[in-house]
Amino acid sequence: MHCWSLISFKCVFPRCSSAPIPSFPYPSSCSCSTPTFSAGSPIFFHPKVKARAVPEPTGSASTAQDEQEDFQVLTAIKSEYNDILILDTPKSRLLLLDSTHNVHSIFNKEEKRTGSYWDEFASLPAIVPEGPIAIFGLGGGTAAHLLLDLWPSLKLEGWEIDEILIHKSREYLGLSDLEKHNQAGGILHVHVGDALSPLVNVPGGFAGIIIDLFSEGKVLPQLQQYGTWLILKDKLMANGRLMVNCGGADYNSAQISSINGVWVKNSTLKALCRAFPGQLSWKKMSEREGENYLALTGPFPDLKSWSATVPGWLSSNVEQWRPCGPFP
Repeated sequence: MHCWSLISFKCVFPRCSSAPIPSFPYPSSCSCSTPTFSAGSPIFFHPKVKARAVPEPTGSASTAQDEQEDFQVLTAIKSEYNDILILDTPKSRLLLLDSTHNVHSIFNKEEKRTGSYWDEFASLPAIVPEGPIAIFGLGGGTAAHLLLDLWPSLKLEGWEIDEILIHKSREYLGLSDLEKHNQAGGILHVHVGDALSPLVNVPGGFAGIIIDLFSEGKVLPQLQQYGTWLILKDKLMANGRLMVNCGGADYNSAQISSINGVWVKNSTLKALCRAFPGQLSWKKMSEREGENYLALTGPFPDLKSWSATVPGWLSSNVEQWRPCGPFP
């Protein structure tokens, strides 16, 4: 059984289990069929976050009343790649995908930070050269919102394979706002297609690539292969870096290895460690933040300097990175 953490919407949306099953007629102009979803369906966080469907950022106050939130279904449609469901709550909008009902994106209505692994991606620009940053697995644009909020002059290139998902994210998750130049000149260019295609590249290479590629609640199998990472490495400019969401622990894996004495059950992280010997850092998110493994390529950064260049709420997160030693 894969290590995805069940979230009962009873925590944040208690009326969900007792509400009538919503009906989702699909638009007559679309040939896609309607996904099957009921109010009592299990909903998972992508790829693993416990306790709340939308974790409160550190320092945020919450009351019992805050956690008694209703939700509204904004859209529900089945594309070639996903069962797309977008929910609206008083504080945020959630994008749920595929049959696992994983939450793949959050669009907060007040502050952008999420209290989950997306926040980590926002620290990458501080340690890469100036240049375009790619997001492989754009989803609803959570990482892009965070990046342009903190680093407004960035030029982002986002890849997403599901064109219908892009349309819905533009309509409901504020994605279209990022596709216009802001006052600092920053912008997100959206590309529909396979992020792992050999055609994906820019002249001079990417300064950084954020990789968040999942299907049916699991990391794409290509990311567990050594050769994939060598190809992705060639897409970077000099001193560029990859930052990767490796997902949670793989409890089905027969091979369990140790990094610096910490037992790791994650095939993606192990493939990365072998592809970037002596050039990989890693961290594991806290239980509250989802217990994801994250990876960062390149020389081990100066954590003190890095933490000083990011907002205060990200500083302590940056200091948790550790170098990846060789696997036995």
